[in-house]
Amino acid sequence: MLCWAFNCTHNNQKHKCSFFKFPVETKERRRWIKLVKRDVEPGPGARICSCHFRNGDKKNGPEILDHRKNAFSNFQSPEKRKRTKIACHSDDNGPSTSTSTSTCSTITQTPSSEIVELNILDLKNQLLQSSQTNKCLEAEILLLRKENEQLKLKMSSISECLSYELISSNDELIKLYTGLPNSKIFDLLMVICENIEINYYLKWKVENISMHDQLLITLMKLRLNLPHVDLGQRFKCSQATITNIFMTWIHILYENIFLVFMSKIPSKNKNKLCLPNSFSTFTNCRIILDCTEIKTDTTRVSMVTQKATFSSYKHYHTLKTLIGVAPNGVVTFVSDFFPGSTSDKTITLKSGVLSQLEPGDLILADKGFLIRDILPPNVYLNIPPFLDTPQFTPEQVLLTETIAKARIHVERAIQRIKCYRILDHIPTSLLSQADYVFKVVASLTNFQYPLIKEIQNKM
Repeated sequence: MLCWAFNCTHNNQKHKCSFFKFPVETKERRRWIKLVKRDVEPGPGARICSCHFRNGDKKNGPEILDHRKNAFSNFQSPEKRKRTKIACHSDDNGPSTSTSTSTCSTITQTPSSEIVELNILDLKNQLLQSSQTNKCLEAEILLLRKENEQLKLKMSSISECLSYELISSNDELIKLYTGLPNSKIFDLLMVICENIEINYYLKWKVENISMHDQLLITLMKLRLNLPHVDLGQRFKCSQATITNIFMTWIHILYENIFLVFMSKIPSKNKNKLCLPNSFSTFTNCRIILDCTEIKTDTTRVSMVTQKATFSSYKHYHTLKTLIGVAPNGVVTFVSDFFPGSTSDKTITLKSGVLSQLEPGDLILADKGFLIRDILPPNVYLNIPPFLDTPQFTPEQVLLTETIAKARIHVERAIQRIKCYRILDHIPTSLLSQADYVFKVVASLTNFQYPLIKEIQNKM
């Protein structure tokens, strides 16, 4: 507690004087304020030390102040007051009938210069302490600012790290990054692939990235074909980790999705349960076949291989595969890759699709599929008619239109598959995994909304 009087440095910790509160009574309070002569009104905690009161008595009011030294030069504060010596002068002439008079004089000291010097010294000490305190505070502020910047950078780094948790509530981002319609389908894939023993491709386990994020990385690679350095930056990991995750999860998805759901094509009776109107004249249709080609690099192993992969149709090196689609638009068959120069007939024969057909089944295909002579017994092929005459007959035109309306679904299914940008071009580094990659992509398209709107409306 400090004394409220101007230029007084007394406080209750260092000094033994008393501290008086300003009177509540208005008139006396105003007198005190007038005597103290401060520019501001005293607050509820303002106190005046007893050194400013004559004889230390509160009743006298704060009259002993710097600006009133001349009026009270014979009074000292209780703390500075020294004992006074009284000199008594009396007549030594013995008894006298007259009253003996004695004169007592009070010797006082007025150490005003000493008080001023002490006050100046106290102020200098306070200024020195304040200066040192300010320097300490400035240093502490500087350290806190640096720490704050480091924390901001850390938080920024954390916020920039992509994760499934970050995008799971945004279906648009899920579709953009993975090709799946929403997070529910993503979670369904996780359920399908959970509780399996993972044998990582590079023989070391990935522990710092969650299973959800590992699946997200794989789907992003398939859908967007981002470079591994880009994915590593997004998920705050090395390129080797991205490679390990991608190669591992391609086989996980192949074994748990493609082999489980697409190892056998559905029967024609199952197809009839969801047959679109465009197949009303092809009720026994089992599968619609078509081939597609994917661009690849030339290999310098041998000229024979280079010749085999060169496509005379595309005029560059390709890998070719056979795709089968059910009447409802679901991809039900995908063959291994063949060199781009391989004929549709050879691929159909070697792919194994014919071994799954039964008597009474119907195949729809393009006119380039000249496979009638290799079909199993009682399996039928329906392709658009060839133009043997100057123009088609009305019956041939109707048949061509009907087949075209049905065949369009396989072309749309292939287009869906090719929306996965990893299939824009297969480099030589990925050739050994190309079959797995393509089959996984084809199976993932079946997790999208139905291709045929008529089927979609029935859901």
